[in-house]
Amino acid sequence: MTAETVLSNARIVLADEIVEGSLVLRDGFIAGIDAGAARTGEDMGGDFIIPGLVELHTDHLEGHYAPRPKVRWNPIAAVLAHDAQVATAGITTVLDALRVGMDEDADLTSDDIRKLADAIEDSVQQDRLRADHFIHLRCEVSAPDCLRAFANFETDDRVKLVSLMDHAPGQRQFVNLETYAYYYQRKLKLSDQDFRKFCEKRMGESARNSGPNRVFIAAASQERGIVLASHDDATSAHVDEAIEQGVRVAEFPTTEEAARASKAAGLGVLMGAPNVMRGASHSGNVSARTLASDGLLDILSSDYIPFSLIQSAFFLGDMVEGISLPQAVAMVSKNPAQAVGLDDRGVIEQGRRADLVRVRVDDHVPVVRTVWRQGRRVA
Repeated sequence: MTAETVLSNARIVLADEIVEGSLVLRDGFIAGIDAGAARTGEDMGGDFIIPGLVELHTDHLEGHYAPRPKVRWNPIAAVLAHDAQVATAGITTVLDALRVGMDEDADLTSDDIRKLADAIEDSVQQDRLRADHFIHLRCEVSAPDCLRAFANFETDDRVKLVSLMDHAPGQRQFVNLETYAYYYQRKLKLSDQDFRKFCEKRMGESARNSGPNRVFIAAASQERGIVLASHDDATSAHVDEAIEQGVRVAEFPTTEEAARASKAAGLGVLMGAPNVMRGASHSGNVSARTLASDGLLDILSSDYIPFSLIQSAFFLGDMVEGISLPQAVAMVSKNPAQAVGLDDRGVIEQGRRADLVRVRVDDHVPVVRTVWRQGRRVA
């Protein structure tokens, strides 16, 4: 039996224009797009219909599993709580970012991370989830246990993205040691003397491990067809290294120099949606709004606030000169989907998956009213 739904009286955000009309959804796919009034269908009341959002880098799942120090939640329940939050924010495809390689900042172990991955995969198989879930491995290449932890995923086919990151002091995101001290010394509650020892240890680990670990993980990912991302590139030399290693996505470049070099090399430049909404990076690095205004931004990620993804798209489309709403929506749907090879979604077009979000804007804030994944209402 054919399952068909008609959504009428909507403002439909297509790849390059907004059409007032109706959408026909059939058997999980978009079967028709019709301009003008429709006699039948569910009345959308003039709300926007946009593609389901595609999230490449959210750190939110770990917080549901370990909500307090030394507290561990049931991993399936944690996945379900995370899934509910992202789906109701309009995210229909999510790459759950899981940490590979632990440092003193980590409250989790590699065994915890594998439990979360197993919970994701079991929940996908049991059809418990609202959004479509894949895995993004955040590889802390300076960590001594990075390769051992990476080996836990060597046969995992849900891994779609691997990022190469080094959060040691003096590197990339934390070139400025004052910023690093503000972030870590306060968080770990270290005295000045203990903080100096901490920094020396982290810098030593980075010097020993980062280079060989980057090379190994990049080669292994390419062999398996997994998309590679660099992380916190600060200089054109960092970008050159990323290109040499086969990187396709530049996550959170910290300077305009690195963003410009990444864009020129054809990498997808990804920035945080919270950075857009705040107007600045929480680490004192380049503003995502500046990159967007300069045409250097391709992809947005919610990072640590799931709702910021849809919020930033409507903000850019409304407030930043030269960026239309369809262009801004592409940064949270079409562009991230294409970056990781998910070409069946991310745009409202006949034959694509019916992953859709109904949105009304109230006082400049988008309100998610309904979410469909493959034509089925999930929120």
